[in-house]
Amino acid sequence: MHHDAFTTLRVSQEAGIARVTIDNPPVNVLDVALMADLRRLLAGLRDDDLVRVIVFDSASPEVFIAHVDMSLIDAPEAFDTFKAGLPDGVNVFQGLGELLRSQPQVTIVKLTGIARGGGAEFVAAADMTFAATESARLGQVEALMGIVPGGGGTQYVTSRVGRNRALEIVLGAELFDAETAERYGWVNRALPAAELDAFVDRLARNIADLPDGVTAAAKRAIPPENLAAGYLREHNAWAQQIARPAAEKLIRGGLAGGAQTLVGERDLEGLLRSDAVGLEEPGA
Repeated sequence: MHHDAFTTLRVSQEAGIARVTIDNPPVNVLDVALMADLRRLLAGLRDDDLVRVIVFDSASPEVFIAHVDMSLIDAPEAFDTFKAGLPDGVNVFQGLGELLRSQPQVTIVKLTGIARGGGAEFVAAADMTFAATESARLGQVEALMGIVPGGGGTQYVTSRVGRNRALEIVLGAELFDAETAERYGWVNRALPAAELDAFVDRLARNIADLPDGVTAAAKRAIPPENLAAGYLREHNAWAQQIARPAAEKLIRGGLAGGAQTLVGERDLEGLLRSDAVGLEEPGA
């Protein structure tokens, strides 16, 4: 694989570890370009026997992946190019999660900033996540846009934290700090930022140094849960909501108010709850 062939990723490889830095400024929105690069990366590494671990981080200290590109509201067909080869009943965003979940290598996210929406879905689809106590944040913000998570989020979160906490995450639509996410089981561990790099590097090297076959055997013995039925339920719920006028109003209002800029993403939840965007009143 030519590691310089990506426009939104920086990729390096050494000693059995592929290190992938997401670099799609200003806020690493999950747009067509980033989706294409992530899919091509995972497909290209799938049969690479020299890589045993993939570590993902971000070029932005504040944002890992912001969320799916909200301008999709004006170009709903933009991601259609990724439909080819998807399993039945899986949409393109769920398909990215399935690629990550089924990757033969161990996948690790090193989280130092915000991961919302599709970004939080990517985090939860990875095998392991380690988060910086001071700055890492996770959230499923979709309810504030009048929709529900549609890229696997409802399924991944429920699998990790249980139904009651999943409902809190999806309907509360708040950012969770790293320590709470650890306590809930959303991430493996919350660590001080000063210790995060060394910890993840040591774990990745220890896994990469295991005898031949051990990692593959462990991933076969501890497979990801089959989410086929859940994906279909989730997609139908998302599709029903995205078709409502309220969703378009909220998404357009969010974009006009500064979503997908660094300033706006620092408190996207507050922005989407503001009078300028305008959540509908109950019963309206």
